[in-house]
Amino acid sequence: MLAAKNILRKSAIATPVRVASRFQSTSKVQGSVIGIDLGTTNSAVAVMEGKIPKIIENAEGARTTPSVVAFTKDGERLVGIPAKRQAVVNPENTLFATKRLIGRRFEDAEVQRDIKQVPYKIVKHSNGDAWVEARGQTYSPAQIGGFVLNKMKETAEAYLGKPAKNAVVTVPAYFNDSQRQATKDAGQIVGLNVLRVVNEPTAAALAYGLEKSDSKVVAVFDLGGGTFDISILDIDNGVFEVKSTNGDTHLGGEDFDIYLLREIVSRFKSESGIDLTNDRMAIQRIREAAEKAKIELSSTVSTEINLPFITADASGPKHINMKFSRAQFETLTEPLIKRTVDPVKKALKDANLSTSDVSDVLLVGGMSRMPKVVETVKQLFGKEPSKAVNPDEAVAIGAAIQGAVLAGEVTDVLLLDVTPLSLGIETLGGVFTRLIPRNTTIPTKKSQIFSTAAAGQTSVEIRVFQGERELVRDNKLIGNFTLSGIPPAPKGVPQIEVTFDLDADGIINVSARDKASNKDASITVAGSSGLSEAEIEQMVNDAEKYKSQDEARRQSIETANKADQLANDTESSLKEFEGKIDKAEAQKVQDMITSLRETVARVQAGEEVSADDLKTKTDELQNSSMKLFEQMYKNDSSNNTQSGEPKQ
Repeated sequence: MLAAKNILRKSAIATPVRVASRFQSTSKVQGSVIGIDLGTTNSAVAVMEGKIPKIIENAEGARTTPSVVAFTKDGERLVGIPAKRQAVVNPENTLFATKRLIGRRFEDAEVQRDIKQVPYKIVKHSNGDAWVEARGQTYSPAQIGGFVLNKMKETAEAYLGKPAKNAVVTVPAYFNDSQRQATKDAGQIVGLNVLRVVNEPTAAALAYGLEKSDSKVVAVFDLGGGTFDISILDIDNGVFEVKSTNGDTHLGGEDFDIYLLREIVSRFKSESGIDLTNDRMAIQRIREAAEKAKIELSSTVSTEINLPFITADASGPKHINMKFSRAQFETLTEPLIKRTVDPVKKALKDANLSTSDVSDVLLVGGMSRMPKVVETVKQLFGKEPSKAVNPDEAVAIGAAIQGAVLAGEVTDVLLLDVTPLSLGIETLGGVFTRLIPRNTTIPTKKSQIFSTAAAGQTSVEIRVFQGERELVRDNKLIGNFTLSGIPPAPKGVPQIEVTFDLDADGIINVSARDKASNKDASITVAGSSGLSEAEIEQMVNDAEKYKSQDEARRQSIETANKADQLANDTESSLKEFEGKIDKAEAQKVQDMITSLRETVARVQAGEEVSADDLKTKTDELQNSSMKLFEQMYKNDSSNNTQSGEPKQ
């Protein structure tokens, strides 16, 4: 273990490394760089078209995609809307909110809490990480995140018409090193080159300030599906400098859902005497109803939850029918809203600013739409929050802007982000000695001299921690390595230089060098929760294995969308020309429309449907309708000719 050597503290240096010129970038990336907001509840993807950022719609036509992955009994993997649709009938194998597990140890208090709140299994991996299980197979949270990233990648490729290899992916500002590394692993698993990991509130600020040239201080209040971040930025003529950041990586919309779910289960137990806690299918139905009610209560003052046949007992079937007012929901979730207040105050204090210094407050994340949250923000800052950005899309748009900066397509933007948590090492007595304080601008590099704690020591263990507590036992161990070959000497004599090099993604390289012998050792901290190269390689292979299945699924959805459009167009024409076409033939075509729509509905529900079956029904409808309307035009032409003939 190291002991800090006080007389050599003067050699400690701090050198924030910024780009050589005012504007980025020094190395350009070939091709488009997509921006992905990998969210807890929903994800989105965007790209820059010239100077304009664009959100890309998925195959189902939606601008955001549920971050949900499911495994069916047939071995099919579903991602996004199809996965979410079947969650009620397959709760144990439908994985959601796994971002809250990324980079976490199984023993973490937050993980233990989640185990009691989700219908799927959270298990302990051999390296101590929290993994998930579905259909008897275990997956890392990074792997599940990779499946969602792959869906966003495919969405972008369908729009661009070419492969999308490079991406900027966003993470909560308060993610630690392990969580950031796990997010990069998720991209690697599906063949994405993650050029940069950007903090979500910083990305939102980029979306807000791209076209603004005036100088202002902006606060980004980001309350999403699973995490809360607050960042304070100084925006000045294209330079975005983060002054401070704070937050809670386990606070978001999922918690609001859980609070309402518990209230519903409690009320139902009081009314019926039945405890639904262990009924996974019932709990999943209630969870979805709670999420829907939560969203409705942002725009209406009351809502009703109706869930027929939720369970049954000896007296017969039981139903849930409950009313909730906005005021009741606000009272119920008040403890969650209060948890956003302290991080805001800390962020302002760290930035040495008061609320009067803040020009605009941006609301980001779906939960920021809740009226009580808006009111809380207004009270905190003494001003109405700005509505300049779309809470659901701003982060992905900001990521796309940063991607364009890295590609050299946008040259008048410079992003200076910060590290959210302090970094340091363990010294004598279990003390946490900081080398890089929180809210230090990144990239950055800092060195400090330490010495041995005992006489004759020939090696030292460097244990790297992240956190804000004074003792290492209260912080997070993110890596360790040993420096050997130190010449024996009295304690306190050897000079060991420890250097922290923190890159623009917030990922750390730590090195140690004995100045007498010049022996050195280093570690790139992938965190104690990082995946090994072998594990990543295995996951890449698994992603390849599912590639053809995923492609078939995508084609099936596209074919179903075209079929649905054909059915709608044909039905409109049948109504328009009702009096001019043969009724019996028209009924045959209508029957074909009904049959085709049933098949389309099965595809949209995530069922496995033969592509040939869908194509056959589409072709039959197209051919039959063409013949029907050709006959109508022939009849019209014949009638017009007869009426125009001269009399003999």
